[in-house]
Amino acid sequence: MPVLLASNAESETGIPKSLSNELPSETMEEIEHTCPQPRLTLCAPAPFAGETSCQCRAPHEKLTVAQARLGTPVDRPVRVYADGIFDLFHSGHARALMQAKTLFPNSYLLVGVCSDDLTHKFKGFTVMNEAERYEALRHCRYVDEVIRDAPWTLTPEFLEKHKIDFVAHDDIPYSSAGSDDVYKHIKEAGEGMFVPTQRTEGISTSDIITRIVRDYDVYARRNLQRGYTAKELNVSFINEKKYRFQNQVDKMKEKVKNVEERSKEFVNRVEEKSHDLIQKWEEKSREFIGNFLELFGPDGAWKQMFQERSGRMLQAFSPRQSPTGSPTRERSPSRSPSPPSPWLFRKTSPPSSPKAASASFSSLSEGDEDEK
Repeated sequence: MPVLLASNAESETGIPKSLSNELPSETMEEIEHTCPQPRLTLCAPAPFAGETSCQCRAPHEKLTVAQARLGTPVDRPVRVYADGIFDLFHSGHARALMQAKTLFPNSYLLVGVCSDDLTHKFKGFTVMNEAERYEALRHCRYVDEVIRDAPWTLTPEFLEKHKIDFVAHDDIPYSSAGSDDVYKHIKEAGEGMFVPTQRTEGISTSDIITRIVRDYDVYARRNLQRGYTAKELNVSFINEKKYRFQNQVDKMKEKVKNVEERSKEFVNRVEEKSHDLIQKWEEKSREFIGNFLELFGPDGAWKQMFQERSGRMLQAFSPRQSPTGSPTRERSPSRSPSPPSPWLFRKTSPPSSPKAASASFSSLSEGDEDEK
């Protein structure tokens, strides 16, 4: 966006006198914004401030929050600044930077990272050194530029040097370096320069370090298992032996646990199969008992068949009676009536078997022959 500047412009026009004095002594000059643009691709890490410092000669007009939210020209992005230690870079840091990046439609996010000297002096020892913390910020997708060795307390000179429009941080007072809140002067500036963000509950660098300290033995044993030496872990000889012994005990417990789980699975399978076998046996036994009762029961087929056969046999063995209408044959006077056979007056029982029936038939025939 071109800006027309007069050589004798005063400070009330929005151009600092220092900048107007540096401009060429021409009646009118056209100056365009050459501020660095937000990253459009994520194929490379964010640059450092020294590699892409804002050398724009156009006047840096002061923006209000309302103007920034309405949007700015493409060549004039809203320059938002966020700073911190960013030790053990985690999701809470990333979410804070995401909020700072998305405050306005056309934002250019500068992130200041304090050096080891300042951090150790005002806050304490860090896990990651400054080079590691710088690199962690460079590879965050929301960051457009990283400022190394950022000041602990923001000064007007620093804000003017980097042409910062807004400062983004959570609204909780940050007491340090003998001050109740290092952002107090920014908040009280009255120009809407401070824009608050929200903290992510449940995650912080201090919480992560607390977990490590609380479970120190667990992590020491873990790293011993992964090949670290006791010297690298700053562990004494006795503790090293203790940790290794505990690792062996844990391995044995794990093996026993695996064996117990497998045995439980085997027992469950056996129980399932036994239930299935018992159920099948019950079904087969019921079927067998039903078939047996149908065949040999009180009204079974075998009894009916036996009665039918015995009736036929009795009918076959009983003597036939002559028909009532047949003429009687006169007896010859020469023959005297023979006395009745003794077997006719005996109580005979039906033959018990076909062989007995045949024997009785043979005896009957022999008796008839004797009578003749």
